[in-house]
Amino acid sequence: MQLHDVRVYLSKAVLKREDQLAWKIAGVAADRVPIDKDVAEMIINRIIDNVSVAIAAINRRPPTTARDMALGHPRREGATVFGVPASKRVSPEWAAWANGTAVRELDMHDTFLAADYSHPADNIPPILAVAQTMGKSGRDLIRGIATGYEIQIDLVRAICLHKHKIDHIAHLCPAQAAGIGTVLGLKQEIIYQAVQQAVHVSFTTRQSRKGEISSWKAFAPAHAGKLAVEAVDRAMRGEGAPSPVYEGEDSVIAWMLDGPDAHYQVPLPEPGEAKRAILESYTKEHSAEYQAQAIIDLAFRLRERIPDLEQIERLVLHTSHHTHNVIGTGANDPQKMDPKASRETLDHSIMYIFAVALQDGRWHHVDSYTPRRASRPDTVRLWHKIETREDPEWTRRYHSTDPNELAFGGRVEVFMNDGSRIEEEVAVANAHPRGAKPFARPDYIKKFQVLTDGIISNREANRFLDAVQDLSRLPTGELAALNVAVPAGALAEGKPGIF
Repeated sequence: MQLHDVRVYLSKAVLKREDQLAWKIAGVAADRVPIDKDVAEMIINRIIDNVSVAIAAINRRPPTTARDMALGHPRREGATVFGVPASKRVSPEWAAWANGTAVRELDMHDTFLAADYSHPADNIPPILAVAQTMGKSGRDLIRGIATGYEIQIDLVRAICLHKHKIDHIAHLCPAQAAGIGTVLGLKQEIIYQAVQQAVHVSFTTRQSRKGEISSWKAFAPAHAGKLAVEAVDRAMRGEGAPSPVYEGEDSVIAWMLDGPDAHYQVPLPEPGEAKRAILESYTKEHSAEYQAQAIIDLAFRLRERIPDLEQIERLVLHTSHHTHNVIGTGANDPQKMDPKASRETLDHSIMYIFAVALQDGRWHHVDSYTPRRASRPDTVRLWHKIETREDPEWTRRYHSTDPNELAFGGRVEVFMNDGSRIEEEVAVANAHPRGAKPFARPDYIKKFQVLTDGIISNREANRFLDAVQDLSRLPTGELAALNVAVPAGALAEGKPGIF
């Protein structure tokens, strides 16, 4: 990997194109390096993962709304929509919108955390939609997805958006554009313009993940994907972009990030170097914010040591800055303690999640969030006994560049009514590559089977699993095999709109 210095330049300095971050990103996307076998296998795992969570959410309101909107934009040689028969196609930007929303709805696919936060599998829906529309092969798709993961993860390693209250899709959209550029085999110049357009239109605030969190949390990455498809389309037609989009004196770094004195070092693969970033990301076993994964596993372990939860006086979770300030009591969001809060808010409340996991000894993507479950009196009592505190050591490990130290968990102290105290800690989730039970292909398949059970037929499930595991051999024009349809009449319909 090569580190690239990125800072703000006055317009009169005339920063050469070759020195701009967007040009270097485009260079990585245009570099036709071979894909390592373990990377290709992990891409297959993440496609399985995406389809699992998308089908599990297929009839929830946001995916239904997004799907209905997409179906208002039919295109005979277009892209498929999850849940809908592959014979019915739509324009690729709308397929990206529908499928991206379905994938994101349950907050249960993969994650990468460093200087900022990301769900890099959000790259897959727009890249797949364009690949289907343009008649590309399984190998082309693998190459495009490898690029999307690489660019987003490299940006997340170096540039923090959260401290400026910018939503993480600002790193996602240029990665999606770069991945589409790779899958189409575009020249560096075209990808460069598309990446800059994608950056320019995708900077939004983190209010989407603050306070009363709405369904826009699911739509936001899909919106980025739609913008990315449109950006590449415009660039292919010869349209340019604001430039330099990162380094300009009136651009995103100067006014939305660290300001005129900013200095970042962004790692990118050198020419000819394999794109392997996907192997540093990790999926979710539980349907909740990633920082909750290890804490849920911690609760499962802890409950075996506490026979009567009513005897708990209070619980203190010592954890990282992010967990404390985003999903813990440090966020100062009263909604995170409210039994009437939305599902989107509850899955960003570590206090609620810890209480339910401690009581139930299981976590379910539907049952654990129902209004009835959230309002149970004994749950509310336990929930309101929980507080979080930032621990500098957990914060340091959260940001560590040493993979053996990197941690997203915490230590809990349980103070009992009789004056005794119980402690337990977990550094990483069980499913993490360094966890107690790292996820492998059989786990991804099991997750798919559990989440899609009763929604799709066994025949459709087996057909999809056969096709996706043979992805590198899928010929041009056959990527519709990666779609999964539900039985006729099983799709919900939403409220009417404009489309």
